[in-house]
Amino acid sequence: MTFGVWTRTTSSSLLGRRVRQARNFSRSPRSFKTKPVEITQKHRLLFGKREKRSAMSKPDHESLSHEEAKRNKRMKWTIGITAFVIFQVVVAVFFVLVIMKFKSPKFRVGEFDVQTLNVGTQASPSFDMSFVAPIRIKNTNWGPFKYDATTVSFIYGGVQVGQATIPKSKANFKSTKKIDVNVTLSSTSSSNLGSSELITLNSQGELKGKVTVMFMFKKTKVSQMNCTMAVNTTTKAIQSLSCK
Repeated sequence: MTFGVWTRTTSSSLLGRRVRQARNFSRSPRSFKTKPVEITQKHRLLFGKREKRSAMSKPDHESLSHEEAKRNKRMKWTIGITAFVIFQVVVAVFFVLVIMKFKSPKFRVGEFDVQTLNVGTQASPSFDMSFVAPIRIKNTNWGPFKYDATTVSFIYGGVQVGQATIPKSKANFKSTKKIDVNVTLSSTSSSNLGSSELITLNSQGELKGKVTVMFMFKKTKVSQMNCTMAVNTTTKAIQSLSCK
């Protein structure tokens, strides 16, 4: 009897203890913290991924911008070098085809006024003439033309009737050297003159010198004069003048 009562009492106490433990466990704050803890961990995981993504995206963006800057710099250098090379080629071509192209200066006699003119008769045809011949040396080179002294011969009917002396001098680059020379012509046997009012003269000469470009490049050039002029004995003026 006593043993049965003790057994019941013990079982009931064990059952009551378990019930209280279950109630205490359900009421304890630890059971309520599990869910918020899991939520915060999820948020931390999400935030961690975002931070990792942002941390990874910043270097990527910086590397891309750095590569783009390098590409732009290389492009600028390429354009600059190409432009410089093209400029040098153009300068070299211009220097070879224009600057270094040596030409013979033009050696001419210009129109002049006859100072004195005496013409003989048909029985003894002759003439004496004096004038100032304007000699022109046109240098079209990019360097000065230094020439030696020379003479210009005046021919009438295949015979030399006078000459003019050209002193040694220089014609500057892209300029015309002007020389005025006193000339006296005399012909005692002008059988071709007859009753014509024109005296046809021919001036011939050779001018030899050197063209210097850039103080270093020199080349010898020879210029020829071959001009034909007709002098009117009535007006004592040049009626026509042509040079080859």
